[in-house]
Amino acid sequence: MKTLYGMLLCMLITTVSYGQEKNAIKKDTTDQKITKLNEVIVTGNLKTDPVLTVVSNKYEEQIVQPKNVADLFNNINGFSVIKRGNYAIDPSFRASQYEQLNIQYDGGVKAMHACPNRMDPITTHIIPEEISRIEIIKGPYTVRYGATFGGIINLVSQKPDYLDYGIHGKVSAGYESNGNSLVNLAEIQYIQKKYDIVANAGYRDFGNYEDGNGITIPSSFRSTDYGIKLGYNFSDDQRFQVHWRQSFGRDVLHAALPMDTAYDNSSIISLDYKLDNIGNVAKTLTAKAYYSYVDHLMTNYNRPSFMMMEAASSVDAVTIGGKLELNWKPLEKLNIFSGIDAMHISRDGGRTRLVKIMNGNTLPMPMEFNDKVWQDSYITDLGVFTEAKYNVNPKTVITAGIRYDNITSDIQDPEADFAEMYNLEKRTEHYVSGTVSIKKRVTENFTLEAAYGRGVRSANMIERFINHFTVGQDPYEYLGNPNLKAEVNNQFEIGFKGNLALKNGFDRFKYETSFYYSFFENYIVGVIDPGISRKFMPMANPRNVKVFQNLDEAYKTGFETMVQIDFLKDYYFKTEFSYVYAKNKDLQESLPLTPPFNTKLSLGFQKEKLWANLQYNIVSKQDNISRSFGETETDGYQTLDVRFGIKPVKNITLGVAAINVFDKAYNNHLNFSFTNQSDFGRTPITEPGRNFSAFLQYKF
Repeated sequence: MKTLYGMLLCMLITTVSYGQEKNAIKKDTTDQKITKLNEVIVTGNLKTDPVLTVVSNKYEEQIVQPKNVADLFNNINGFSVIKRGNYAIDPSFRASQYEQLNIQYDGGVKAMHACPNRMDPITTHIIPEEISRIEIIKGPYTVRYGATFGGIINLVSQKPDYLDYGIHGKVSAGYESNGNSLVNLAEIQYIQKKYDIVANAGYRDFGNYEDGNGITIPSSFRSTDYGIKLGYNFSDDQRFQVHWRQSFGRDVLHAALPMDTAYDNSSIISLDYKLDNIGNVAKTLTAKAYYSYVDHLMTNYNRPSFMMMEAASSVDAVTIGGKLELNWKPLEKLNIFSGIDAMHISRDGGRTRLVKIMNGNTLPMPMEFNDKVWQDSYITDLGVFTEAKYNVNPKTVITAGIRYDNITSDIQDPEADFAEMYNLEKRTEHYVSGTVSIKKRVTENFTLEAAYGRGVRSANMIERFINHFTVGQDPYEYLGNPNLKAEVNNQFEIGFKGNLALKNGFDRFKYETSFYYSFFENYIVGVIDPGISRKFMPMANPRNVKVFQNLDEAYKTGFETMVQIDFLKDYYFKTEFSYVYAKNKDLQESLPLTPPFNTKLSLGFQKEKLWANLQYNIVSKQDNISRSFGETETDGYQTLDVRFGIKPVKNITLGVAAINVFDKAYNNHLNFSFTNQSDFGRTPITEPGRNFSAFLQYKF
């Protein structure tokens, strides 16, 4: 496999070297162009964009400082977040989460978590202020960006204006009253015709927040981040770029997990190359390679269990990947993308326990135990794909794609009890996925889209190899199953969007909606096995463990809808709805982590240098739950947020906000429950109460 990655890197470097430099074009000419890397998936082009996509890019208007990138999803219709504290937050879309969502940076870069409790998801390894837009493909409707089950999320980092030569930059600072939290960011750019340099650094210091009842929630953390991006233009049609970033999390408290993070260090490097305008048939060649490393230490030193047992887990994760893609047009109306991609994930590390009290008796000499967390495991995915877009006419595009994935997995240092349970050998799996869709612009103001996608997700490392660790929302120990079949999502969706011109003070009526249905094959869940007992603390409840298994029958269905009325030139009223219903027919209950019906009502105005909005959030009760997963019913709630922004002078932006104005005490249905905390029972963690926030940014 190392040879494979060496070949990918070699192809990237060789391709860079063969282009010839062309004559430079001055900045003030009308025909100036610059080759842009394939970091953006959605370009606003009917003929090239995937179907059923969403783009969100108004983060300066949020004002509230995001704890990590996952916070940016709070105001995107159809999204919820899974929260274990202020730091360990994962996005959830239509009741799909974790590896069911294909989350990546800049069109392909990934950094997988090292912690089995997901204290360090991919959303923690990049500065939130660095994200300029989030692109979402709502289902498995493209095969070009890796194996995809429930949808693709592309986090696009900010790009400078490559035609604005010289030195530029920005500095920003933010403050939140609830938790006395501070955020700082500095960025500088140096742009020239042949090369460009961008560097940034950020610091975040969040304190424990108070919920609406005035109860302090242990959730403080500190993080320091920096990144350097170097780009070189060999010619007008050829660009090479290297991007290096590091993130350092410190003293992270996780209210809903059994341990805290002492440190979490991540390093990511990515190489990108693009050659444009190759010839009459072959149009564009792109190449990408990346490497990420996460080093994570978690302890229970500040938890009640420390009196009985000291525990420290040092784990690490390596993610290596790459992609080579050729865009070619054998016919004028036929646009084809063909390529190969690869991703290798390896994890290792263990937990050291120093037991002081056993069966209620204090030991004269503490006993030390060493547990293998990841058992030195890896998963490698090698994919081959082709996707074709056929322009039936200027207003209609048909897309079809097919993908083959070769999955290799192995466990190289198993615990004795895990090896006794399974016949552990290197395993190779073969999967085929595909999609077909149509997008039609019926009129200039109305677009119709319909799609079918077959998305395949092989079991992740937790589901395959975890050995008696509490990694779920409940207190059960979980046991992996290396023989799991891959999940399959057969998703059908139809959507439409448009706008109408209005009169009598009303400017425009905008609308957008989509309806989907998915039926799953081999859906993976943890199921109680009465024949297997707990391994650690065997006298504690629950006595049995959950083993990951495949389900035969499960499905989900739902919709998202948006309606907006623009009036009096600068004002608008917008309503958004999202609903998902999921069913586990084998266990006759909902699939886990299914969000309730969600409504947002927004009223605001948007001027060039001034904007404001009120957002009223209505979340319904959720009683359609997965009891086998440890879920409980949650009450509905309503909150009000107020935001105001102004650009008082050139290059300065100032914003203030009041979030949860009514100081409501509530918890989101997807929040995990308090775990191993002195003053809390096992109830879902509550959200922050009233919070005042301010943000200041200066660009130069």
